[in-house]
Amino acid sequence: MPDFWQFPTVSMGLGPIMAIYQARFLKYLHARGITDTAERKVWAFCGDGEMDEPESMGAIGMASREKLDNLVMVVNCNLQRLDGPVRGNGKIIQELESDFRGAGWNVIKVIWGGYWDPLLAMDHDGILKKVMMDTVDGEYQNYKANDGAYVRKHFFGKHPKLLQRVATMSDDDIWRLNRGGHDPHKIYSAFSAASRHKGQPTVILVKTIKGFGMGKVAEGRNTAHQTKKLDDTAIKEFRDRFGIPISDEQLASVPFLKPSDDSPEMKYMQERRKALGGYLPSRRVKAEESLVVPSLDVFAPVLEPTAEGREISTTQAYVRCLTQLLRDKSLGPRVVPILVDEARTFGMEGLFRQIGIYSVEGQKYEPVDRDQVMYYREDIKGQILQEGINEAGGMSSWIAAATSYSTNNRIMIPFYIYYSMFGLQRVGDLAWAAGDMRARGFLLGGTAGRTTLNGEGLQHEDGHSQILASAIPNCVSYDPTFGHEVAVILHSGLKRMVEHQEDVFFYLTLMNENYEHPGLVKGTEDQILKGMYLLKSVGEKKAKQRVQLMGSGTILREVIAAADLLAADFGIASDIWSCPSFNELRREGLDAQRYSLLHPTKKPRMAFVTQQLQGHDGPVVAATDYMKTFADQIRPFIPEGRRYTVLGTDGFGRSDTRAKLREFFEVDRRYVAIAALYSLMQDGALDAKAVEAAIKKYGINTERSNPAMVL
Repeated sequence: MPDFWQFPTVSMGLGPIMAIYQARFLKYLHARGITDTAERKVWAFCGDGEMDEPESMGAIGMASREKLDNLVMVVNCNLQRLDGPVRGNGKIIQELESDFRGAGWNVIKVIWGGYWDPLLAMDHDGILKKVMMDTVDGEYQNYKANDGAYVRKHFFGKHPKLLQRVATMSDDDIWRLNRGGHDPHKIYSAFSAASRHKGQPTVILVKTIKGFGMGKVAEGRNTAHQTKKLDDTAIKEFRDRFGIPISDEQLASVPFLKPSDDSPEMKYMQERRKALGGYLPSRRVKAEESLVVPSLDVFAPVLEPTAEGREISTTQAYVRCLTQLLRDKSLGPRVVPILVDEARTFGMEGLFRQIGIYSVEGQKYEPVDRDQVMYYREDIKGQILQEGINEAGGMSSWIAAATSYSTNNRIMIPFYIYYSMFGLQRVGDLAWAAGDMRARGFLLGGTAGRTTLNGEGLQHEDGHSQILASAIPNCVSYDPTFGHEVAVILHSGLKRMVEHQEDVFFYLTLMNENYEHPGLVKGTEDQILKGMYLLKSVGEKKAKQRVQLMGSGTILREVIAAADLLAADFGIASDIWSCPSFNELRREGLDAQRYSLLHPTKKPRMAFVTQQLQGHDGPVVAATDYMKTFADQIRPFIPEGRRYTVLGTDGFGRSDTRAKLREFFEVDRRYVAIAALYSLMQDGALDAKAVEAAIKKYGINTERSNPAMVL
């Protein structure tokens, strides 16, 4: 029995692109000393309709470029999508062969079954082959939706010599002429050849029939996918076609047929189940190895306040944390930095020389920047996965590393950083697949927020990725403002995913805006992770009016500035809350609600938001660089009777300075202050004329268009 039957790693239902990157990741692990991955193959099974996906076709060039001879892709060419032919007027197999060969793959075609062999052997003049080539897929679908007489007339009838060759064949004989995908001998030969091929990835293009065996009800018909039940006639036809030993009397009950335990079929299947490790498909829930995450102090450089006059961004804070982690002897080799041609954008080019960029061929040239400290360095043992401008590829590499604990029994720690606007929005289906696969790792949306990356307009201005992240149940998402928050969150992720092997993944949004950072106040770590902590209070303790100001990301700094305005101009005190995760606050609040609902005789559980705000008087105002929906999620958990006002960046992004963008979206310090004053007015603590005077003082144009409606 050849090896390909014994140790396949099968990727099904995730699309060809995932299989390609899983195969590449095995090569990556082998290059880094994980030798048990050397001979493993990834077997990917998909349909010809799936190959319509541009991501799938776009990835095949990488497979040959990376010499992924550990990859075998089997494309089931039944010629149909859900609704109809894939290429009714053409030939999908020929098209795919041309694409794969052009991309450098080894191509094996399994088109015709063994019953065709005698006819092909006598085709010395090439007439049969020509007719086969001239017949389009829509016709081939028709042949199998009818009968032998139809095939005789419409296929062999295309040339008088072909009709003559099948003259002695009955209509049943003609109908029995099979497609390669339904001939086990042909399939076995193709799989065996693919398993032995070296130096290239292999694709097996297998011609089959949609709805094979379902008879006139669905075989070869556009409705095959929607047919859920066979009638008695179709069941009888199925029984007769495949020679199933069930009597007419038994047929109505559609009984199961199980061969005897000593039959060749059962013996074979029992042997194969043992070779595959058991009788039920299973996934490794936890890696068998144990890793210990160092204390939070490993990120000490980011936990301290920035030096006076020194400003950094949260992206720089992340890079410092990553650099510290790479130095750890235990965890450093497990880190997989993933980039899509943006290392210099995120200040990560120093890693090129430090750990190198993985390349199956090393570096055959001297880089143009070789004389610089941070030159571009490719290496067979490189640690960075540099995907080029390819978000789907970056996400696929991340999933391969993030599920390595299960597929390879090897815990890896992937960090995939990208422009936030290009992440969950562009590859949201892969993010959902990652959640479904129990992926563990870090996704980092750089230059996040609607107003942070000024000057590049809509395509770079993200005001909704946090909302998209909130929809994935096991995605733990944060929008930190300060370096110490980034460090605490990353450390928590490492503890949960690496040490405790929890099935979660983390999403952090980062900014490229530089400012001073206050450093960690001991004791706030748990509150940071829950999503909300008291950063500081501004104004007199005994002030007549007090408001609660909340914010996250870069707009928290506008909130802080608004507190200073309120204190200086109106004598109003503020408590400022940093809220690194409105998403986590909502989840915890919903969990508290559920507990109270299901335990009516017990004391209701109080949401964390409610706990934090109790004892802090005044209306609550929240402002973020995201749509209002983001901060509005926690409205049900604001203490009863307290007013809650949300500012956000609904609408299209645009090009301008940060200050102008924040003014446009009405989230700058002036609007935060006005929202606080208006809330106090609504509570009866302030006169309306005072709010009107503040609007005039801050130069706010009350007649301008609603930014959410401006196109």
